[in-house]
Amino acid sequence: MTELTLREADFSSADDLARVVALVDAYASDPMGGGTPLSAEVRERLPRLLATHPTAFAVLAFAGDTPVGVALCVLGLSSFAARPSVNLHDLAVLPGPRGLGIGRRQLEPVADAARRRDACKVTLEVRPDNDVGRHLYADVGFELSALCGQAYLMMEKPL
Repeated sequence: MTELTLREADFSSADDLARVVALVDAYASDPMGGGTPLSAEVRERLPRLLATHPTAFAVLAFAGDTPVGVALCVLGLSSFAARPSVNLHDLAVLPGPRGLGIGRRQLEPVADAARRRDACKVTLEVRPDNDVGRHLYADVGFELSALCGQAYLMMEKPL
């Protein structure tokens, strides 16, 4: 594979926004991302949302000039630590270059960006059947979120 470069996306750049949307769309189309591409409406709205969201950021991975991975993050808040937290919302690598350590390499710039934002932690969601992802996250230090020995369950209420 060509040399891998990583950098934070510039959400004021239409090119970078298009790269992020294309990579998130590829992830959504993958079975681990739900197996359904982003709708046309989401592909149209997402660049504007990212460009105006005050706490969103992303790390792009490039093989040469080709974008091959994205780590899309959003700053949150830890009330117990009284500091920001970073949610790694999407970590995606295109199918062709998977297995080459790109996802692993994207995690350190995410942690660096979180530290620059004075975040106390990076959180993420991972499917229980995503053995590759769970192994990667555990290998780099992620643990089940827990309080008093009780793991958290992710819940949602669609609006």
